[in-house]
Order: sequence, then structure tokens, then C-alpha cells
Amino acid sequence: MLDFKLLKTPPLNLIRTTKPPSPFEARLSSTFGRPVLPFPTAGFLSMANVARSRPLTVSAAKSSRSISTMDARSDEKKIKGTVVLMKKNLLELNDLKASFMDRVGELLGKVVSFQLISSVNTDPENEHQGKVGKAAYLENWITTITPLTAEDCEFDVHFDWDESIGVPGAFIIRNEHPSEFYLKSLTLENIPGEGKIHFACNSWVYPADKYKKDRVFFANKTYLSSDTPVGLKKFREEELVNLRGDDVKKEELETWDRVYDYAYYNDLGIPDKGEKYARPVLGGSKFPYPRRGRTGRAATIKDPKSESPLPLIESLFIYVPRDERFSHLKMSDLIAYALKSISQILKPDELDALLHTQKGFDSLEDVLKLYEGGVELPDALLKFVRSTTPAETIKELFRTDGERFLKFPMPQVIKEDKSAWRTDEEFAREMLAGLNPVSIHRLQEFPPASKLDPTVYGDQTSKITNEHILHNLDGLSIDEAINNNKLFILDHHDSLMPYLRRINETSTKGYASRTLLFLTNDGTLKPLAIELSLPHPDGDKFGFTSKVYTPSSQGVESHIWQLAKAYVAVNDSGYHQLISHWLRTHSVIEPFIIATNRQLSVLHPIHKLLHPHFRDTMNVNAVARQILINAGGVLEATVFPAKYSMEWSSFMYKNSWVFPEQALPTDLIKRGMAVEDSSSSHGVRLLIEDYPYAADGLEIWSAIKTWVEEYCSFYYKTDEMVQKDSELQSWWKELREEGHGDKKDEPWWPKMQTLDELIESCTIIIWTASAYHAAINFGQYPYGGYPANRPSISRRFMPEKGTPEYEQLEKNPEKAFLETVTPQLQTLLGMASIEILSRHSADELYLGQRDSQEWTTDARILQASENFRNKLKAVGERVTQMNEDGKLKNRTGPAKMPYTLLYPTSEPGLTGKGIPNSVSI
Repeated sequence: MLDFKLLKTPPLNLIRTTKPPSPFEARLSSTFGRPVLPFPTAGFLSMANVARSRPLTVSAAKSSRSISTMDARSDEKKIKGTVVLMKKNLLELNDLKASFMDRVGELLGKVVSFQLISSVNTDPENEHQGKVGKAAYLENWITTITPLTAEDCEFDVHFDWDESIGVPGAFIIRNEHPSEFYLKSLTLENIPGEGKIHFACNSWVYPADKYKKDRVFFANKTYLSSDTPVGLKKFREEELVNLRGDDVKKEELETWDRVYDYAYYNDLGIPDKGEKYARPVLGGSKFPYPRRGRTGRAATIKDPKSESPLPLIESLFIYVPRDERFSHLKMSDLIAYALKSISQILKPDELDALLHTQKGFDSLEDVLKLYEGGVELPDALLKFVRSTTPAETIKELFRTDGERFLKFPMPQVIKEDKSAWRTDEEFAREMLAGLNPVSIHRLQEFPPASKLDPTVYGDQTSKITNEHILHNLDGLSIDEAINNNKLFILDHHDSLMPYLRRINETSTKGYASRTLLFLTNDGTLKPLAIELSLPHPDGDKFGFTSKVYTPSSQGVESHIWQLAKAYVAVNDSGYHQLISHWLRTHSVIEPFIIATNRQLSVLHPIHKLLHPHFRDTMNVNAVARQILINAGGVLEATVFPAKYSMEWSSFMYKNSWVFPEQALPTDLIKRGMAVEDSSSSHGVRLLIEDYPYAADGLEIWSAIKTWVEEYCSFYYKTDEMVQKDSELQSWWKELREEGHGDKKDEPWWPKMQTLDELIESCTIIIWTASAYHAAINFGQYPYGGYPANRPSISRRFMPEKGTPEYEQLEKNPEKAFLETVTPQLQTLLGMASIEILSRHSADELYLGQRDSQEWTTDARILQASENFRNKLKAVGERVTQMNEDGKLKNRTGPAKMPYTLLYPTSEPGLTGKGIPNSVSI
């Protein structure tokens, strides 16, 4: 085996020679446009035994072989460091050009240097910052031959030990290569009096000339701001200043900028394309909204308050701080699925004519063909696809006959029974164990009342009467049913009525809805009545008009009842996607991410606690603003509020989002689904015992809160410590006043003066980002992948007697149903999008998991973390047991679809289970 041996030569950057350059050197000089350092001759490299790096195991990095050295100073004490990093890559492949340039840079003396920083001894000549040691250099970059795939590599670095350093608590890194790399960790061995010190870095390091300040990484120890070792205080403070980016110009941020800052949602519209694509800026007094991460792109021409969008091809690479971007594996997964997704090829704004002229499905059998071989497309659509799509992508999208899209996966809701979705029991069960199990309330007054301002909207009290429901209450009176906690409501009336008149001016034709349900003795719900309402034709102040529909199984009335349920499903689908999902997870969490990075050092215990729950969220949100929630984007084409979608979500943020109510027990009590009960295991008792989302959710909530309580109590012994933690107080202040600045004066914000407030707040953040998002997101395709079960748009009103639509309903009810709800192209757009959103990537980290086993040195915390994972494992086992309990009918229902959305772990792909740590896809 060949081996490189370095024969008593100085570092490459110190070598000088007068020998003329070789032809190879001349070619390099010509290629790169500048002189290249000539290679020395005698005494430089003898080629013998070149060893390639060893392949990785799952848990090990690729390791380079050390170059044997003969150093005149070999008697000096050296500290060995092991560096794990990943070179620049393109998706899952290494960037070969970058790799070559980095090797050339090494030959030119452009190396990667490390300097240790003392945590205990300061340098009076450098503002009493921690003493900085001599530079040490990454070894064997040239001779470490990495594979094509983007994987970790291991390198050595040897530090001259300086006793005055004492205990290293941080290090400075300078990357003089022309390309960036992902630095995972540095581990020092045999530090005198300390042993091993680990630095968990997990950050992209760009060439040094891209930064105004040197990059600094800290050891994996944890300190409150007041407890920071004296040598690290200044570095800790400066790192936070760098991340705030106050000295970075407000122009467009670059890939290497590490700036976390706030901005309004002013990039949803495209006013330069015309009034049709203009959208209001979200954020501020008129349209309150959480803040997003700043990108600093140029303003549009027609509206200086709006930020210009990126071209579609660049949307996946919109600015977010580099460490917030998708991993190479997740990015490649996303692009791979997107290339097979019509939503990435066919844009509603480009196919406006098709969207308004396309046909619906003729029968439910046609819908099933989506999973059995694809669907035939209109000639105009085929022509458009073929003219705008690369040939290889065409092969992936179409079957060999070239006329049909590849089939979609079979959604779980119809896998076992193709017609169970039609039943009233399944319709009601999905309010407890479906895609949006967070909207149902217990009915506490009859008829249902409204909270809308009567001076603006008139009398909005429901027109459902005793006669509509009394015969279905198993002999109970309405008052008895209410007092016995037997009546429930899915209420999409007040949330929609203020926007419904405008929404119905688009292609949508829908209603506000109220759905009443009765809890039967076997624990299932049965629908009693559906009220479909419209704004009064004479004006809002006159109230509303409505019709009430009741269950029927015979004749045309049964078809009308099926349509009534479809209108409810349309409302619930839109509410789910825009409010329960986007607003209450993606949007509200982003300010927490920004504030945490701006105000809490990586050394701070709360930063370490929350950081795993922020993974990928800013990147997901940034891409969504470009292709999903923007003007003409996928959501506007596939949910009923259309162009008013995001404006409506602003209305709901203003009127319904309250931070403390995001706690699961508080939410359940507010909705009347549970009552406080100190004798119950979670402090609350469910009024529907077989409520799968709540039953599983309370187990997860309890496990999270126990973990957070043990964690926070380890670092904060008293309320006074919370009050005096300057970073913590700055974090909470900025979060309220900047991140959620439009709600800064709300009285319900925790004051962050007690340990209990800290524990509850952190538990809410983690719950929202992990379990709540999982319950709302990863069932989208399993339930909504069959559009008849979860239609998201209604195109015409309920047929009236004497009309052609009513006659069609009598003669061909399936076609009438399908022509009322989502048409073909919008169905495909929606299905392709939610299929991507519902998948787990191969590198997903689930609740309780960390990207490093050495994320902290505190043994008690590591044990508490292990206890947390064990509790989650037990929750998973309990979920499986309950799904097998035949007495709990809501766990599987008529569709024979076990409720697994809060099962803690999952395999990659479309599984309908698994709780990732963060709001991600």
C-alpha cells in the first residue's frame, strides 16, 4: 500500500524555491489566472503507500490516515484534536470542483486553522478576553480522498500545548479554502486536568473573507449568562451581536450571512404582474401577523412596501441563515419528490384558463384511477407540460403511453374499505382522530350563539331548532343532553362569515357551517344537523340566511346530506391548512427561532433545550412563501378562501391566537372537551374518553413537560434566578415586542418571572413544534389524499329543486357530487403537494432524539433525556395497545384506519405516524 511521507520539510506555505514552474504548475497558473507556488524538488514528497480514507459505519466518520512526521520540536507537548466535517456538496454528491479548488488551496498554503481560547485565563492586552493559543492546522486535507457521496470525514489537528491556556472553552476557526464546509465537531483528547473536551459545532464555515469576525465555537458545556467563565464572556456577547446582524446592511442578505432578523410578510404578492397578484402586507396594525426572517430583497416596482419574489427555479435557495437550511439529504428528498409532483411543474397562475375550464371527475371510479394507473389529461395540459418539462422528467411523470400521470399512493382512509368514508360515523370520527381533531367543541348552549359583533353582522344566532335534533337524542331533552356532556359542535361559522361574501366572489361557492353531533353510549359521535349559512343579501347588518340539513339515507335527500357533509369538509380542510396548520405551527414558531438565536447564546440552557425543535422550520417557511402561500401559489389554488387565504389567517391570528392556550390541557378545557381533575393522571379528564388525539396527546404532553421540568429545574433553582437571567429576559422581551409585536400588549403573555412560567412556556413551544404539528401535518395524505373524503374547494352552491343541478343530483349523484367539489387539476395539485408534506425524510430526528450524543456534559441532564426517550417509547407501545382495543371504536373506525399520528417514531416515507422534533416536512 502506498504512503505519503513528509521528509523534514517546513509547512507548504513557508516553502520557497527559485526553480522554474513545471508544465503542470504552469497549467494551474493559467487555469486560475494567478501564479501558482512551484513544487519543491528534493526532500519533498516520496510516493509510497497512498492510503484512502476508510469507509464510515453508521455512527463513525471517515477517518484519514495520519502522515508520519519527523518534527524537530517533537519533544514539545501536543494536544490531539479530531475534527469531523463534511465537504461542500451538491445534494448528495460532493462538489468536485470545490474539492479540487480546496486541494489547490492547500498547496498554496491556504489552510484551515484552529486556535484554542482559554475559559479561565484572560489576556489583559486583548480587552481581558480569554487567552488565545497558537494556530494549529487541519492535517491531511489533500491526502484524504473522500467518496463522491456527501459524507462525514475525520481529520487530525495537533495543538502546541500552552499551560497558560488552562481549560479551553472555545476555539477560533479560519477557513482559508475557497469553499465552505460543514463543521460537525472538534474533540480534544487528554487536556491536563480535564481529559476530553467536545465541541459540538454543526455549522457551515465559509471562507474567512466572507466574515467580518472570526468564527468562534464553544465547548458543549452549559452556562447561564452570569455563570459564564471569565475568558468566554466577551466571545459569548460578540457572537450574539454577530447573529443579530445590526451592522449588516438592510440590502439582500448573502448565503454566508448569519443574520437572524425580523420582517413583515411583504413577499406574498407580485404586484408587478398586476392587481390580480397584489396581496396585502401581513404584519402591523391593519393585518396583524407573526414576523418572518428577514431576507432583504429589493422592493417591487409598483409597491415599495412589497419585496420582490424570486424566480421559481431559485425558490428552494431563498435566503435563510445557512445553518437553518435543509440538510443535503432532505433537500435531495424534497427535490426528488417535487420532480414527480405536478405542483412543481404546473402553476395556477400559468394555467389560469385551464383552471377555469377544466372538467371534474365523472365518477368515484375515475378518482380511484389516480391510485391504479393515473388520469388522462386534457390535450392543452399535455402540450404545456411537454413544452416546459425536461424529457427525463416527462418519463418520470408519465406512464409509457405518455398520456397518464404516475399513480399516487393509496391513501390509508380507503385502503381497507373504499366506501367507509361516506358513513356518518367516519365523518364524525375524523373530528376526534382525523386530520383536524383540534376544532370540535362541546356545545354548552342551544341554539348555538355567535360572538360576532351584532352592530356589524346583525344576529348570527344559529337557526337550528329542537325539531331538527330532538328525535335523535336517545330520549334525552336538549337540556339533559347538554348537562350530560352529550352535545358537540364543529363550528366554522364565526371564523368564516366576515370573509365569506368576498370569498364567494372568487371561483369558490361555499357556506359558513355549524355541525351538531351527539355522543352515543358506545363512545362514538353521530351527526345531528348541519347548518349552511350565507351573508344576508341585503347586507351584513341584516344577519345571515341559512338552511339546516339532517341525516337521510333514502333518495335524493341522502345525496343532499352527503353534499352537506362535503361543504363542512371543505371548510374544515381550509381551516386545517391555513389556521390549525400553517398559522398555529409554521408561522407562530418562526419568531421563537429568530429571538432564540439573537438573544440566547448557544451556551445557554434554554437555547440547548429548544434548538432541536427549530430544525428546518425557517427554510420550510421561506420556500412556502415563494411557492405555496404566495399569490397564485398552490394553496390559493387548492383551498376555498383562494386569494383571501393569507389575509384570512391574519384575521384568525388577531382574533384567536393566545399563547397560553396552545398548551394541550388548556386548549381541551377551553373547547369544553375536558375538565380539570386533580385525580386524573394529567390533571384533566376527557369528556369523550375515546378521543384519540387528546388521549395520545396528553401522554406526549406529560412526557414533554416532565422532561422540561427536570431540565429547567437543574439550571434554575429559584424564581429569582429566572428574573436575573439577562439573556432569558431579553429573549422573552424581544419575542413579545418584536417577534409577535402585533400582540405585545396582550395581557395573557407570561411575565417570565417564575420557574413555572419558564417550564410552561418551553413546554408549549416544544409541544407546538413537535407533537401538535405532527398530528396536524403527517395525516394530510393518509386522510386527504382521497379528495372525496376531504374536498378543499366547492365550486357551486347546494342544488335547489327545479334546477338542472338538482336534476343531475337525482339522476347521477356521484357526478353531481364531484362537480360540486374540487376539479381534476386542482385535485392533482393538492394531492401532489400534501403527499410531499406528509412524508418523512431519511435523516429525520424524532422527539427525544439529538444530532449528537455529546450535546451537553451534564450527566443528570443526559439521564433525564434518556428517561424522556423511554417514556416516549412507552407511549408508542400504549398507542399500539389502544388501537387493538375493540371497545375504543374511534381508534380505527369504519375505515379500519388505526390512529397513529402521535406514535413517536417512524420509518422514512409516507407512514402516517412519527413525531419529528420540529415543524418540518
